[in-house]
Amino acid sequence: MVTTLTDPYKILGVAPTASADDIQKAYRKLAKKLHPDLNPGNPEAEEKFKEVAGAYDLVGDAEKRKRFDSGEIDATGAERARQSYYRDYASAEQDHPYTDNSGFADFMESEDALAELLRRSARAQANRRGRDLEFRLPIEFIESIAGANKRLTLPDGGTLDVTIPPGVTEGQVLRLRGKGTPGAGKGDPGDALIQLEIKPDRSFTRQGDDIYLELPISLTEAVLGARIRVPTPTGTVTMSVPKGSNTGSTLRLRGKGAPKQTGGDGDQLVKLKVVLSKEPDPELEAFVTNWEGGKTFNPREDLTP
Repeated sequence: MVTTLTDPYKILGVAPTASADDIQKAYRKLAKKLHPDLNPGNPEAEEKFKEVAGAYDLVGDAEKRKRFDSGEIDATGAERARQSYYRDYASAEQDHPYTDNSGFADFMESEDALAELLRRSARAQANRRGRDLEFRLPIEFIESIAGANKRLTLPDGGTLDVTIPPGVTEGQVLRLRGKGTPGAGKGDPGDALIQLEIKPDRSFTRQGDDIYLELPISLTEAVLGARIRVPTPTGTVTMSVPKGSNTGSTLRLRGKGAPKQTGGDGDQLVKLKVVLSKEPDPELEAFVTNWEGGKTFNPREDLTP
């Protein structure tokens, strides 16, 4: 007999000469310790449990054990001449312990409470729910405020149509029910979990439900006041700039912020920034030169020395 790293006797911790009773006792002991229902959230224990179950399926059956010991089949139960592998059994018509745990529940006596637990687990496994799939979806800032319809291209070339509701936040997860992997048997399919990634915007920022915008205005608009057009994530609106406005002055556009979870919308706060023309203006320079009030005004008088 050829011994490999997946030798079922080594997995069960028994000698190749062990009796059928000794093999069954070893299997029961390991199964009690490693069963997934007794080790929730422990994938390592689950993998070891599958190895133990596969080993017992091989050498716990008298006929299979005889064929394995004689070298007719390997540790996976595959005919050695055919060079079959795990995938052959995953798609075979007959059940195999690597495809589900339907054979895991019969190793305990019926009066043992653990046996019933394992039987229930086997039934649940046969009709288990499909896995959830996780994806990241980058969206524009304006889309996060106003909402959007997006199409997500999947790694396998498929697509998912995603409706972005208005007012979503960075890292928020959208659940598309039934868009995960198919379930087994009568199990429902899993869901697709779409984590949103909001791209930075060159104009807008968000704090809570309010949106902030720094808006350049001309010297004329600042001194004399004006009606100007102001961008918002949902469109452009008209806003009045009061006379004598200064850099840092903040105006509020009510209801032009992000949608609130409690209903209504936040505000957009517009911070003014007075900007001079990029090209020198001789007329403005002459005015400032002769402007006596500008010479006596000290904008830094409130600063601490």
